Amino acid sequence: MATVEKLQEEASCSICLEYFQDPVSIHCGHNFCRACITQCWGELATNFSCPQCRQTAQQRNFRLNRELTNMVELVKQLKLPPMTEPEAERVCEKHREPLKLFCVEEQQLICLVCRQSWAHGAHAAVPIEEAAQKYKEQVKARLQALKEEREKLLGFKLTGERMSWEYVEKIKKERQRIGFEFQQLRQFLEEQECLLLARLEELDRIMKWQKEMVTRFPMDISHLNSLISELEGKCQQPASDFLEDIRITLSRCEMFQQPTGISLELEKRLSDFSQKTIALKETLRKFKANVTLDPDTAHPQLVLSADGKGVRRGHEQQDLPDNPERFNSVLSVLGREGFTSGRHYWEVEVGVGGIWSVGVARESVRRKGRMSNYPEQEIWAVGHWGGQYRAYTSGETILPLPTIPRRIRVSLDYEGGRVAFFDVDNKFLIFMFPPASFTGERLFPFFLAGSPLRLCP
Repeated sequence: MATVEKLQEEASCSICLEYFQDPVSIHCGHNFCRACITQCWGELATNFSCPQCRQTAQQRNFRLNRELTNMVELVKQLKLPPMTEPEAERVCEKHREPLKLFCVEEQQLICLVCRQSWAHGAHAAVPIEEAAQKYKEQVKARLQALKEEREKLLGFKLTGERMSWEYVEKIKKERQRIGFEFQQLRQFLEEQECLLLARLEELDRIMKWQKEMVTRFPMDISHLNSLISELEGKCQQPASDFLEDIRITLSRCEMFQQPTGISLELEKRLSDFSQKTIALKETLRKFKANVTLDPDTAHPQLVLSADGKGVRRGHEQQDLPDNPERFNSVLSVLGREGFTSGRHYWEVEVGVGGIWSVGVARESVRRKGRMSNYPEQEIWAVGHWGGQYRAYTSGETILPLPTIPRRIRVSLDYEGGRVAFFDVDNKFLIFMFPPASFTGERLFPFFLAGSPLRLCP
């Protein structure tokens, strides 16, 4: 009987626990019903995991197992051999009578004597076969529910594995992209450094040449003084004496060469070098945004500085027109300039303590009424509120900063959908929001100024 039961076990699918239907072998050699393993893997595109041994394959690989199909048909025809000895009948420990009834209230086996006793006389009792059949149906129903729950959990597991793999790949690609971009930037800076240093060396050579020429000027001046005196004396001689060696005299006048002037060439080279340096500085500063505050968006109680770089909370609310773009309940103001592409950053001086926040907001941000939650209003910001530094996520993440920031850099990567914040003085990342889709909408610098804020020059 044990052998037959072993065959029946080998002919059963480990997923549905029933005889194999259209059995297939997968990459690790284990067998399953085609429908069971197909449902188990669902819509996976890679990382196919065996439900039995957890071995993973990158490609879906089914092989019809005809031998197992034939074996299943043979096992179905087998029947358990009859028992050589009947199973010993269980008896009541108290009355030594066979246990033929099941007490429904007490849920225990009883004998006929127990049935007539005071303990069970008022209880409902049924034959054990009938009770077993009823409870088997309940157990089978629960067993089916457990199988379905197992299938759900298995599906969640496979989905989680797939999502984990996808996130790992995304992080890997993002790391490669960042590495590649910084490699290009480093290469560009190295090339510019070599070019500018080479130009400086060339300027050094020109300066040395000019310096050498300047040191020769006193000798040339002395020689010219002697020649001038000699020619002045020559001009005082009689005509015959003057003309006697006129060829030599003229030759001596022509022998002296004026030094080549290089001041203009040096000035031109220095001008070219300055232009190259300025161009490099502009390249490095191309991400720096020149942000000024937009007075048309400022809350009436906010006071903006004359240069549009600072904002503070006033003592009284100003009498300003309630135009559609103005905030009327939150002490906020937007930057004048918006962004629809590219990378940009700006730096803000913040106070110690107080109430403030800085970040980025969509053009469609709610201006009127109370803003209950920043992300729901499509604002990405960090700030200080209730004595703590926070990132205004859906749950207002508390930021345990190692130092108190005095100057914060807001960094926007529009195409990458990223908004990040850095402590400029202490050079560390404060917080980075998960990637978002800006969907082509204009983004503006955002400021909440319960305490003074100022944009850095």
